[in-house]
Amino acid sequence: MKSITTDADVLGGDPRLAGTRIGVAHVYRRYENGEAPEEIAAGYDGISVADVHAALAYAFDNPETLREIDREARVAVDRIRDERPVDPDEIIERA
Repeated sequence: MKSITTDADVLGGDPRLAGTRIGVAHVYRRYENGEAPEEIAAGYDGISVADVHAALAYAFDNPETLREIDREARVAVDRIRDERPVDPDEIIERA
């Protein structure tokens, strides 16, 4: 079973399965969207159901960390939207 690790140079330091770029938040989001651990493991190369359970255990034990990751993702998306020269929704509305 892979351990959970962090490294500032990988995924911006977000917790992930060791030896992969699979973030705990990615696994947790799929679980929240109704996927079973077996489905999640099958969706990635090189991880087991036990690895998925390790990621989920980390997520359940560290809810503040997951909330912070989600908050940072929302901030990044908002920044990208603000820097975009044209809002795609406006293009659709004009059509």
